Amino acid sequence: MKMMKVRRYLRGSGRVLAFVFVASVIWLLFDMAALRISINDVNSQLMRERVIREKEIMMMKKQQQLVGVTEPKRRGFKHPVHRVTHPGTIQQSPSIKLDPKLEVKQSNQRQEGQVLRSDGPKSALSNQNNGGSVPKKKAVNFDLNVAVANVTHVLPAVKTNKPVLKKEPNNSAQFAHKPLDNKELKADERAEEDPVKNGVKVSLPKAEEAHPVKTISQQTHLKDVITKEEVKLFSKPNNSLQAGDNSSAVRKPSVHKVLSLDATHAPRDPNAVGQFGQAVILPGSKNAEVMKRWNEGHFNVYLSDQIPVDRAIPDTRPETCDQNLVHDDLPTTTVIFCFVDEVWSTLLRSVHSVLNRSPPHLLKEIILVDDASTKDYLKEQLDEYMSQFPKVRIIRLKERQGLIRARLAGAAVAKGEVLTFLDSHIECNVGWLEPLLERIYLDRKKVPCPVIEVISDKDMSYMLVDNFQRGIFKWPLVFGWSPVPEDVIKKNNMKVTDPIRCPVMAGGLFAIDKKYFFELGSYDPGLDVWGGENMEISFKIWMCGGEIEIIPCSRVGHIFRGQNPYKFPKDRQKTVERNLARVAEVWLDEYKDLFYGHGYQHLLDKKVIDIGNLTEQIELRKKLKCKSFKWYLDNVFPDMDTPVVKAEGLVFNRGLRKCLALQKDSLSFEICDLSNQNQQFNYTWMKNIRHQDLCVAAQSTGSGFALVPCDNTKRELRWFYKTSNSALTEHLISEFVSNHMCLEAEPRDDSVRLRPCQPSSVFQKWEFTRYHIR
Repeated sequence: MKMMKVRRYLRGSGRVLAFVFVASVIWLLFDMAALRISINDVNSQLMRERVIREKEIMMMKKQQQLVGVTEPKRRGFKHPVHRVTHPGTIQQSPSIKLDPKLEVKQSNQRQEGQVLRSDGPKSALSNQNNGGSVPKKKAVNFDLNVAVANVTHVLPAVKTNKPVLKKEPNNSAQFAHKPLDNKELKADERAEEDPVKNGVKVSLPKAEEAHPVKTISQQTHLKDVITKEEVKLFSKPNNSLQAGDNSSAVRKPSVHKVLSLDATHAPRDPNAVGQFGQAVILPGSKNAEVMKRWNEGHFNVYLSDQIPVDRAIPDTRPETCDQNLVHDDLPTTTVIFCFVDEVWSTLLRSVHSVLNRSPPHLLKEIILVDDASTKDYLKEQLDEYMSQFPKVRIIRLKERQGLIRARLAGAAVAKGEVLTFLDSHIECNVGWLEPLLERIYLDRKKVPCPVIEVISDKDMSYMLVDNFQRGIFKWPLVFGWSPVPEDVIKKNNMKVTDPIRCPVMAGGLFAIDKKYFFELGSYDPGLDVWGGENMEISFKIWMCGGEIEIIPCSRVGHIFRGQNPYKFPKDRQKTVERNLARVAEVWLDEYKDLFYGHGYQHLLDKKVIDIGNLTEQIELRKKLKCKSFKWYLDNVFPDMDTPVVKAEGLVFNRGLRKCLALQKDSLSFEICDLSNQNQQFNYTWMKNIRHQDLCVAAQSTGSGFALVPCDNTKRELRWFYKTSNSALTEHLISEFVSNHMCLEAEPRDDSVRLRPCQPSSVFQKWEFTRYHIR
């Protein structure tokens, strides 16, 4: 009976368990069905988004193919200089092969951070408006509706004597420039009436005379050049500016995204040599030709002449740069190239990069200043070639003036509101101009510089540089590059796109408000040819109320040459030394001793070199109420270790175990006392043993010495000390007296005298309390 009851009980429980099991299975099936429906919905949504995104990409590609835009993005790099590689293929010339390390494999995969868009047919942008004076500044009108323009076809008429570089017929359309207004016509008439003034010959190219032109009226959509995503339309702002004010007057926030223009006159050949900034390795059979032409520019001229003058280069800007907003009514600029005997292909490539990648409404003109070149191709042939570009004009100097005075000649006739100085062997990248002009728009006393990237002098490849690089100097006023200190980056939470405070500009590439440039006194006109001008204008800008910045969103490639290919009118070394001495005397205050103390003491001798009259420059500094050089070091370049003296404090003699002391007009020894001012001496950069205004001077005869007023020009005041690791490193050796005479303590009467140097003598060994430089 008991077993039956148990069986009945289990039978009832089994029904319950079976019911629970069946219900669980059904619930699980419902869950699986619901999940599958949800997954299908997500997949459908993703598919729709993917289709939309692909359509947008296709539209962007079509638009960018019309203007020849390439946009490889830049990612992080670990080395100061980096090559740029691109997906795709490049057809090799029979005599030229790519660097095997950089040879690109055919692949459909996109390398991280690099996007390559092929150059299809492009809508040719014009060189609009030859830069006539406009009565009133207007904001650019980014009208995306239909625009009507006159399109000029320039017939081929340029001859070239270059064996490699050939001028192809230019059959593509370009916008015709607007006619000049009456004021500008009168100005041009005056220029033609007086073509030679102050030793400067101005050559104004005339496209109408150089080439027969055929003008047609063509209707084109401006949106083919500038997409809606790149432009935001706003009302015209007020462009009034009061003199003397750093910041611009109140303006309406009429802005647009930076224009990443790269418009060529004809479609690019993707298989051309060096296209997209690729490295090219020539076969060994071409080495003789390469070396033969190397000295023409001190880089691979043979290869440069085979690369297109309007080649594409990678967009190396940080990612968000193309999303930055700039104002519609930015100031116009005159781009000034100064050159002497520049290589034909690099000069043309420099000009084309500015024309192709600069917004036409901002580029007032390009001025080429020929500093008395001797090459025939830089005369009539250059005039004829540049005559096809209405915005380009050439100024020819009758005699060699040097870079500094050539730039002043270009600045004197510039019509733009901003002066942009560039070297004549560069390639401007996309979006290079607007970020520079934006900084000046916000503050007219800011002097922005682009990031200077590297074009290899050997294989002409385009290479990148690390982020957060700035220009600095080291003694004796030697320019160099240095990263921004890590603590500064962290403290200011700096991003890779933020402007970088730059203590010293490189000097070759920068933009500056034209009026501000002349308010500062421009360059010191007493500087000769080349050298030191970047130091002079950098100190002047910072100490007189301005700022120098490096703009990471503006990038320009530059060929760094091993040496100058041109000759100096005078000795090169003496020219640079003389220029630096002028800078030191005007701007360095008491720190000029550091400059002279690094091997330039000979410049203090007027018989050796004449640095010229400094009165005007010193008066200019007073007029501008410029700050001291110590202020510059404390506020602009605080990480620069710049002690005014090499050593200071007590002067301890190891033999006597006493310290040197000043008593009336002579020296003796006393028990060392840090609080005794008579025992305080400095060992200066000029090698003087100095107590206030008195210096220890060796006598030319005998063993005597004297205390005389300090004078950096006198050799008898100079003492060698710790200048080498020799046995005499702790000795004070007179530079004036021959036969190595050293300062020695006399133990019998605690006096000081000169004696022949003895490495083992402890009475000739001296020690200062504090050493700043050993």
